[in-house]
Amino acid sequence: MNKTLVIGAAGQIGTELVEELRARRGVDQVIASDIQIKNLLTPCYELDATDPDKVRKIVQKEGISEVYNLVAMLSAKGEKEPQKAWDLNMKTLFIILDLAREGKIKKIFWPSSIAVFGPSSNSVGAPQYGSMEPTTSYGISKLAGELWCQYYFQNYGVDIRSIRYPGLISWRTMPGGGTTDYAIEIFHSARRGKEFISFLGPETRLPMMYMEDAVRAAIQLMEADSEMIKIRTSYNLAAVDFTPAELFEEIRKFYPGLKISYDPDLRQNIADSWPDSINDSHARQDWGWNHQFDLKMMVKDMVNNV
Repeated sequence: MNKTLVIGAAGQIGTELVEELRARRGVDQVIASDIQIKNLLTPCYELDATDPDKVRKIVQKEGISEVYNLVAMLSAKGEKEPQKAWDLNMKTLFIILDLAREGKIKKIFWPSSIAVFGPSSNSVGAPQYGSMEPTTSYGISKLAGELWCQYYFQNYGVDIRSIRYPGLISWRTMPGGGTTDYAIEIFHSARRGKEFISFLGPETRLPMMYMEDAVRAAIQLMEADSEMIKIRTSYNLAAVDFTPAELFEEIRKFYPGLKISYDPDLRQNIADSWPDSINDSHARQDWGWNHQFDLKMMVKDMVNNV
């Protein structure tokens, strides 16, 4: 059998990825798993992704050939428990890499992040290859993970593919502890008629992407022919960039009474270490990436669905 296993399926990316994969391939061909499965539809498994025996058992039982490993503790949450974030982010990656090295899995998707960049990176149009000095446990683990992905590809032939995601915006799941989550929370405040208090300053520009684009990119990368994949660390991926003030003004077109104030917290320092925008020309050239949602389209869809 050639089934797909999504680990971390109840998270922000996983929720929509599972739905899209099942629409394309059939419900029974896509197995969802997470440490809590109350919001998952069958077929699914309750799975501690740090337990190699349990992961191996599911892979063998279901005939899994492809894994999307989405497990991670995000940036802001990870700073409160850096050692736990490192352990979770890295151990789950190695379990899947080793199963692939043994020939149990044919193909892996593992998401990286713009958190691999740091203060020395280009602030505008951060390139695919350039300075990377991550300042968070999350970013450190993602940069280390990228290098291990490349190592397993070069030394063991493991077909693992990765994207450096920007901030992701979705209406299907609540924020999960990320530095860019203000861009989700503001829609919920608007819907409830409450003033929004932004934990980032008004002019903090960051790369962002709507979840439909993010899911499509992951599947497109995984379906690309192997020879098209030139980068085995992780591809820069871009769509739009904006500030909290710019997002607020766009949302006010739908909620004229929305008010905003700014009270930056520790996440401001994290955001300040990331680039304003990134250059994703390699993804566009190598496997045909092209985003579909701009700021106006994203806001309209969020307003319609939150």
